[in-house]
Amino acid sequence: MIDFQEGFTMLVDKPYKWTSFDVVNKLRWNIKTKLGVKKIKVGHAGTLDPLATGLLVICTGKNTKLIEGLTADQKSYTGTFLVGKTTPSYDLESAYDTEYPTAHITPELLDEARKSLIGVQQQVPPIFSAKQVDGQRAYDLARAGKTIELKPNEVEIIDFQITANRFPEIDFFIQCSKGTYIRSIARDFGIALGSGATMIALHRTASGQFKIEDAKSVEDWIACIQES
Repeated sequence: MIDFQEGFTMLVDKPYKWTSFDVVNKLRWNIKTKLGVKKIKVGHAGTLDPLATGLLVICTGKNTKLIEGLTADQKSYTGTFLVGKTTPSYDLESAYDTEYPTAHITPELLDEARKSLIGVQQQVPPIFSAKQVDGQRAYDLARAGKTIELKPNEVEIIDFQITANRFPEIDFFIQCSKGTYIRSIARDFGIALGSGATMIALHRTASGQFKIEDAKSVEDWIACIQES
């Protein structure tokens, strides 16, 4: 029997195009309905963009006190970069706006660019992000067409491997510190290649000790809630 009010941690495989808050709200509503209560604490440890899939750690009840620590954990991702095109959001949330030459890019250059991005660095977040700018979310300002400048954050890319080369599509594995934007790595990877790049797929595979292999779909968790 799962005691959601006392405290529980759920590992969810977030669906494509769902926001992290969509998942929280869906599970919270089902828990409240099952328990017949008006309020219950439910939160997530580490946001995933709507176009990303994979591991989302959800905490309920007293386990929400663990969220700050869990958010600080290292994360691992797989995904795909498209070399030679860019978008304002660095992913497919916005349309391609610029094309770059790619004829000069060799496997050796791809490897050099990959290696150059490993380590501690100052990373500028995407303007299409949840960063606060004068009390507003950066993505709200960006979507309104306003020019904004975000300050860089110190992050660490612990590992960055190219797992498949289907040029101009490059599959990757990345392990990184909290606060790292994989979309910004796409941007920086393109710059390191003397070209451009866009993140066209992203899947979180691990968050600290938690693994995607142990996660359940939203539907499976709803079934667990109904049976609890």
